Amino acid sequence: MSQPLLLNLRNLACGYQDQRVVQNLNLHLNAGDIGCLLGSSGCGKTTTLRAIAGFEPVHEGDITLAGETISRAGYTLAPDKRRIGMVFQDYALFPHLSVAENIAFGIRKHPHKNRVTEELLELVNLKNLGKRFPHELSGGQQQRVALARALAPEPQLLLLDEPFSNLDGELRRKLSHEVRGILKARGTSAILVTHDQEEAFAVSDHVGVFKEGRLEQWDTPYNLYHEPLTPYVASFIGQGYFIRGQLSSPESVQTELGELRGNRAYTWPIGGAVDVLLRPDDIVYAPDSGLKARIVGKSFQGASTLYRLQMPTGAQLESIFPSHADHLIGAEVGIRVAAEHLVLFQASGSTAAQIPQAETGVRRHSAAS
Repeated sequence: MSQPLLLNLRNLACGYQDQRVVQNLNLHLNAGDIGCLLGSSGCGKTTTLRAIAGFEPVHEGDITLAGETISRAGYTLAPDKRRIGMVFQDYALFPHLSVAENIAFGIRKHPHKNRVTEELLELVNLKNLGKRFPHELSGGQQQRVALARALAPEPQLLLLDEPFSNLDGELRRKLSHEVRGILKARGTSAILVTHDQEEAFAVSDHVGVFKEGRLEQWDTPYNLYHEPLTPYVASFIGQGYFIRGQLSSPESVQTELGELRGNRAYTWPIGGAVDVLLRPDDIVYAPDSGLKARIVGKSFQGASTLYRLQMPTGAQLESIFPSHADHLIGAEVGIRVAAEHLVLFQASGSTAAQIPQAETGVRRHSAAS
């Protein structure tokens, strides 16, 4: 059974004063789902979150929550009337209040305040720390207090702005999984802002990739990785690079790695220039293959090693090999392409003509840097 629509942003433009940081934004969130706004600094994700919270006015379009319009041009429902909770980057806990008092702050008039506080302390795994003060807690524990405090008034929607950015890598990973479990246990809908893909994928059901104030794609983590709609999403999500090729049939493309065949049909002109998305796990070690590449760099990653490979044409690829076979830089290795389906984009200005030899090769996109 599909969940009801909770949050809807339609043709949204918002930003500071006259500057439109975000333009023509459309996205929706179903009740009980966790969404994420992902992108590099200055791309508009935090501005969007602030508009949902009611801290930024809307220039165009509207925002509805549970069927009620909460923002449109010329109208902004006050933040405290929105039933939206917020977890800030710096936690914003009250230093003079205990953990339990911090959690209960937003439900001071609730008839069962103490019971709700106890339940939330247990939910966020701080059951015996209610009498402590924020300065006596670790960063991860403070983050869980901030989460419990935001959940206490039972918001319809919870917003989290870079909630793990003050924590180190291992704790970030652990806490992002914990937070997803807590939100799902409560059935709380949430939107998270981050620039960290791993965090986005660990927490979210849907992720929106932003580029310069525009939403490139709003989709599941799986689809963003396997079915990117734009070259930017393809290169931003995961490690991606493009190799130039020529469409030889609706399902196949001729490249310097040979003819690559996929399980989907493209309707572009046969013979047209295309860019083929490849990821390091698409190129596999194949000692008996006639296709050879020279190792020009390597990065040990534990169970696997990431190799930078150079083709005879000078084009460079990346590939992940199992780490038990250790290949030396300068060695020549056999490889093959093991991409189950091809993700292609029409090369800019391409027509159904022969591709000049000089144009063939790999172009590395580092949009995520």
